Amino acid sequence: MSSWPPAAKPTRSSSSSSRHASGPPTVGTSTGAHWVRGSSDPLPPEAAVGLRRPSGRLLFPAAALLIFACATPPSPDVTSETEQLFQARLDELRAELGFIGATAAFVLPDGSEGVAATGYADPESDLPMRPENRMPAGSIGKTIAATTALSMVNEGLLGLDDLASRWLGDEPWWTRLPNHETMTLRHLLSHSSGLTDHVYDEAWRAEARSRRGPAGDPDAWFEPRDLVHYVLDKEPLFPAGEGYAYTDTGFLVAGLIMEAASGGAYYDEARRRVLDRHDLPRTVEQIGRTFPDLAPGHVGEDNPFSLPAKTAEGDEMAFSPQTEWTGGGYVSNSRDLARWAKILYEERALDGPYLEEMLNSGYRGEDAGATYGLGVYRADSPHGELIGHGGWFPGWRSTMYYHPESGIAVAVQFNQNELDFRNEVRDALLALLLERLP
Repeated sequence: MSSWPPAAKPTRSSSSSSRHASGPPTVGTSTGAHWVRGSSDPLPPEAAVGLRRPSGRLLFPAAALLIFACATPPSPDVTSETEQLFQARLDELRAELGFIGATAAFVLPDGSEGVAATGYADPESDLPMRPENRMPAGSIGKTIAATTALSMVNEGLLGLDDLASRWLGDEPWWTRLPNHETMTLRHLLSHSSGLTDHVYDEAWRAEARSRRGPAGDPDAWFEPRDLVHYVLDKEPLFPAGEGYAYTDTGFLVAGLIMEAASGGAYYDEARRRVLDRHDLPRTVEQIGRTFPDLAPGHVGEDNPFSLPAKTAEGDEMAFSPQTEWTGGGYVSNSRDLARWAKILYEERALDGPYLEEMLNSGYRGEDAGATYGLGVYRADSPHGELIGHGGWFPGWRSTMYYHPESGIAVAVQFNQNELDFRNEVRDALLALLLERLP
């Protein structure tokens, strides 16, 4: 997410729960600038690396893996052996790390796909995790928001360097927004606007708890403009374009710009311009509380919004997820996320070019702490450069990354948020897939 962070309140910078390892059989199938850590799922400073465009394959030594049998036949679009090994490695990782459950998926350079699932969707009812289970993807939805904006740029409706005031200057609150005279759409989509983040505002957190308390309405949610009000009259973290600070509020402002420029609702524009162009059948907007095949999420001790320990019963969430909007805003599954990474980072999401702007925008000072473009991280890993995004939502964590040198995409979703194994599991699964390349 985005609007439900586990991290501490961001500060200006000058330069666990019980394990569920046992369970049912696995189910196969620049100077003076600033960096402010304030994200629900930003990558650590190791993310600050350069990126090369895809340039052939990078092979790695074979990993020492203990292979288990797969309980479900592999999908027909990938070799049986690779998917079995992928399933077995995910099972191993659950046994080693103790997470409740997870789904994972990959897309190989030739487009072949594989999926896996392990552990429980709901340990209370001994319900095993299935590859088709869905979960909120959290801030991974920012990749869809940025792509929607770039579609409008390609169409000529918007310019990345348009002043935001061109579109929102008539809003009654506009002159109270930090950096309102200088911020652009590019700044907003790359977390370089200097805006603070409503996510960490104690007044908003208190109001969120109140709305979702014992006497609250589980269907209550915040409109984007209501959330923007929590950052009004604050000092900017830095001049626009001169630092990096992850902020969901910035993406909400970008969403308002997209609606003003297009004349349409953001979700409608994103579906028409992006989602409906591709085979992503299990990715839906977070509207309402019921989502078929939802794997219930699990919140640990870090629970600033006093949510129930299990954040869904069956297919119904315990609270409305609609607040997230352009800060995330989608329920998905690992197969769809892996497909989306492959499509997006091979520049096939839109008809026109967009990848250079997406990857190379953003603040690049030495103090940035993360290399972030337009809704995308450029990250380091044991296997070289990765591009993608992570996501956090109360009870769930997700990761979606593409390895440019090999053309492999990997996605993993977990139905708990207190223990964060996203990068560890992603890197281990990627190692296996790299070993399997011919």
